[in-house]
Amino acid sequence: MYLIQLNKLVHKKYKRCIDETEQDVYTESMSEKVPKYQELVDYIKLNIENGNLQPGDKLYSENELTTMFGYSRQTVRHAIALLVEDGLLSTVKGSGTYVCDTRANNLEQRNRIAVVTTYVDSYIFPKTIQGIEKVLFDKGYSVQISFTDNTTSRERVVLEDLINRDDVAGVIVEGTKSGLPSPNISLYKKLQDKRIPMIFINTFYPELNAHHVSLNDVEAAKKAVNYLLEKGHRKIGTIMKLDDGQGRLRYLGYLKAMEKAGLPISDSAMVWIDTDDFKQLSLCMEKILSRIQDCTALLCYNDQVAFQLIKLLSQRGIKVPDQMSIISIDDSDLARMNNIQITSLPHPKESLGEKAAENLLKLIADHRADVTYEFDTRVVERDTVRDIKK
Repeated sequence: MYLIQLNKLVHKKYKRCIDETEQDVYTESMSEKVPKYQELVDYIKLNIENGNLQPGDKLYSENELTTMFGYSRQTVRHAIALLVEDGLLSTVKGSGTYVCDTRANNLEQRNRIAVVTTYVDSYIFPKTIQGIEKVLFDKGYSVQISFTDNTTSRERVVLEDLINRDDVAGVIVEGTKSGLPSPNISLYKKLQDKRIPMIFINTFYPELNAHHVSLNDVEAAKKAVNYLLEKGHRKIGTIMKLDDGQGRLRYLGYLKAMEKAGLPISDSAMVWIDTDDFKQLSLCMEKILSRIQDCTALLCYNDQVAFQLIKLLSQRGIKVPDQMSIISIDDSDLARMNNIQITSLPHPKESLGEKAAENLLKLIADHRADVTYEFDTRVVERDTVRDIKK
């Protein structure tokens, strides 16, 4: 962002969208015949103080400032030199003049990284946290871990605590029920306003302009459906989690793969479950059976859903994969715990944690860094998908 829009300065030096106090300052300074270089110094200082110029923002070049303000090149150069001496500006050879990013220095003096995840007992998070800690401990940071139990009330308490702290250098967070509008978006925005670097893991809120590190959930679901198509399946249903962002994206991947294959999308072949259903899938069994009765294959939201579903189908006398093929996402230990091992697509787990920590450190060093990253995955073939072409 440059100092000011050119077309607002060509005709009148100081006519901008500034408040009366700022205008009074300039009126007074001009009436007292303040040196021209000091007028420019004061003007830039005011814009830094009121937030029009943010740390890291780039100023116009000396030539452009000379033209815009009608000052000599020497006057502009002198003003910039004084601001550099005061530590407000810095010059980068071959690049230009920037507002000093004292924010980075302040953050680097802090040594605590806050990690906020939804569950403590999930098969994903222990490995992810292990990856985060491995990177951050090596860099001298301590890690504060909080769990929200995927409830917005608990998430609010955690976020309010982070907002009030002054020792947090950055935040790695998994949003709560990110598939739904969040009542805590305003708290996340307060963290952003404090210029605390923040990276979301696994999922993110579309309402926030925030970085994330995750599995490419859309592509993972597309690969899962395409694998079922290769095995001859055409009546493919899905069980997805309604209130998590991964469920929304995996469903999008399912839709894209089915549409590309020219197959109809049937509402009756879709089952949506929420966090409470997720814990006790047996309570939803009748709904599931009524919806999938015409399907030959199902894409499950994750291994936990697939694991429970296979047991429930077995209790109802429905054989996997002979009568129903199952594929899921995560490739966790659960995928290998049944007598029938689950065909699944790996979640990066520990690598995701390492990447999130590495990218957060980049963001601490440079708030302009683009650190969003999505992992690719593949199908790990096991026993739960039948090739119906044979």
